[in-house]
Amino acid sequence: MATISEQVIYLDTSRPLAERVKDLISRMTLEEKVGLMNHPAHGIPRLNIPAYNYWSEALHGVARNGRATVFPQAIGMAATWNKELIHKVASVISDEGRAKYHAALKRNGYTQQYQGLTFWSPNVNIFRDPRWGRGQETWGEDPFLTGEMAAEFVKGLQGDDPKYLKAAACAKHYAVHSGPEKDRHTFNAIVTKRELYDTYLPAFKKLVIDAKVESVMGAYNRTLDEVCCASKLLLDDILRGEWGFEGHVVSDCMALSDFHLNHKVTKDAAESAALALKYGCDLGCDHVFNEIPEAINRGLITEAEVDRALERTLGTRFKLGMFDPQEDVPFASISPEIVASKEHRDLAYQTATQSVVLLKNKNNILPIKPSTKKIYVTGPTAASMEVLLGNYYGFNEKMITILEGITGRIPEGMGMEYTAGANIKHQREIQHTWAPQMAQSADFAIVCAGLNSFLEGEEGESILSPSNGDRDNISLPQSQIDYIKELSIHGVKIVLVLTGGSPIALGEVEDMVDAILFVWYPGMEGGKAVANVLFGDVSPSGKLPITFPKSLEQLPAFDDYSMNGRTYRYMTQEPLYPFGFGLSYSNFEYSDLKLEKNKIAIGNSLNLSLTLKNSGASDSAEVVQFYLSDVQASSIVPLHHLVGFERVELKAGESRTIKFSITPEMMSFINDDGKLTLEPGEFRLEVGGCSPGKRGQELGASKPVIATFEVQ
Repeated sequence: MATISEQVIYLDTSRPLAERVKDLISRMTLEEKVGLMNHPAHGIPRLNIPAYNYWSEALHGVARNGRATVFPQAIGMAATWNKELIHKVASVISDEGRAKYHAALKRNGYTQQYQGLTFWSPNVNIFRDPRWGRGQETWGEDPFLTGEMAAEFVKGLQGDDPKYLKAAACAKHYAVHSGPEKDRHTFNAIVTKRELYDTYLPAFKKLVIDAKVESVMGAYNRTLDEVCCASKLLLDDILRGEWGFEGHVVSDCMALSDFHLNHKVTKDAAESAALALKYGCDLGCDHVFNEIPEAINRGLITEAEVDRALERTLGTRFKLGMFDPQEDVPFASISPEIVASKEHRDLAYQTATQSVVLLKNKNNILPIKPSTKKIYVTGPTAASMEVLLGNYYGFNEKMITILEGITGRIPEGMGMEYTAGANIKHQREIQHTWAPQMAQSADFAIVCAGLNSFLEGEEGESILSPSNGDRDNISLPQSQIDYIKELSIHGVKIVLVLTGGSPIALGEVEDMVDAILFVWYPGMEGGKAVANVLFGDVSPSGKLPITFPKSLEQLPAFDDYSMNGRTYRYMTQEPLYPFGFGLSYSNFEYSDLKLEKNKIAIGNSLNLSLTLKNSGASDSAEVVQFYLSDVQASSIVPLHHLVGFERVELKAGESRTIKFSITPEMMSFINDDGKLTLEPGEFRLEVGGCSPGKRGQELGASKPVIATFEVQ
């Protein structure tokens, strides 16, 4: 670093950030400025500016950068419904990111791709259709749950230092994305203003206004005829106008090239660069911004617009302490020894256990009883490391598969056998195996089945997907169905352990099995977590953050972006498993719902209380869910919508009073003009352990408590 003098304002850490940034930019040539506009950004040695690669990933742990703690995939973390836990997880991720960043600087003097502090996470797109391969990266189908969980993730990543960011989070992909993957470079998402503000934008708004997310990534697609990375509506009017966003906007990778190559809204790269800059895309994950000088020569943009973008991106780097003495930056001294430490591994285990969702437990076959003589472990995912990872993952030298987890937990004296039995997708070459006979000799079979990242994921990654990472069928692969059927025909009792990042329509399989655990892509401690749930060391407490439909027939067309008939908020057909559903080894009773008043004046809040009792025999956690229905709205509104939730740990027999306040915003709805509207009328409140509807009750969810009140 150069010696600080009165003239070198940008190196003076006592000066306001805005002054420092403007001073630095004023010293650059246009060529030097342009070199900072792309990922990766060039260095400017004469100004002591090192090269920097903005592209790093931290979806569920520091990704693609050597050893790290691998947490459950994002959709699995969503299933914990535990905001405090997710804040801890993200704080650990950014601790590891900091340690790895500074270690790379010491080793190389610079950082490479995936070694930086600008993490392109979280993904807060709404998981609107189970066919989407990247739905696993999201926090589910509900805008409120997504916003609440992802906001804690952002806060944990970015830290709470008043001056410096620990890391910079990024809300992506803005907006109305969510597949199909094969069309992502060309599609034009058409939605009403009501659907835009009701479903697709709330999580982004929450991250910008509440969590102060540092960056936002524009999506590949068009929304309402505008390319998302140069949308006046999305970037200018809403993001920076309505929400007051002050961070930087980055394009998705090669999205700016899509302007002229695929969307055909510009003629060439210079026009694309100008359009993106004009509407507030500050950083290109692309080469298109190299054409900025040509765009200026043509009079399409000015150098002042370049400076505006640099003020935002360099502002992020200043907040991260990249131009300050390391002794001034509180996170620069985090030791590399914390990476994948025992404490972090324990947190990965805790997160994985809380993410497990018990969907069926006929005759309480689970947990595995001490009297069990022998178990048979089988299925294509039992010994698979792939199913621990999901996508955008880190690596660890101690990854525990489901088979390894069960082996580590089974008590001596209890018998166990294992064979894969079936392939993940393709039918086996031989028609007869010993599997049924091996299974018949056991008390029951633990069949590990489901999906892996070969079957669902991002374009270019899922090598067994016929649809660029998406699924054209949401059932189990036929090879797995046939194997389960084969075991069932031989009278085998089956505990089905399903991996995956999206809903699976089980069809006839649901009736063939005695218990079902959905374990997502559970991370490096996944096998241990699953085993300890199976053996009852931990009672399952996860709840579905997505609806499981019975079949594709229940879904609208994949490329229809209307929410009609989609998700628990607008779906009228009976699902296989409802949003918010998940059983326990214990039982919970809801009672004594008391509203402060039955009639309130418009604009007032309503306080309430209720009693939750663990009436079962085992200690367990329940997620209390609050759903509101506007019975008399003058516009289309959700059938019911989640307005609050709380994860409560209770000992067997313990009761607790739960208090909650319904705010005017919760009673409001989005009208046809996209405006938040509060009307007088009747409202219905339902509090329970699952979204409203008879299906949850039929499957064993606790009976909810219900009340109505009137807004006057």
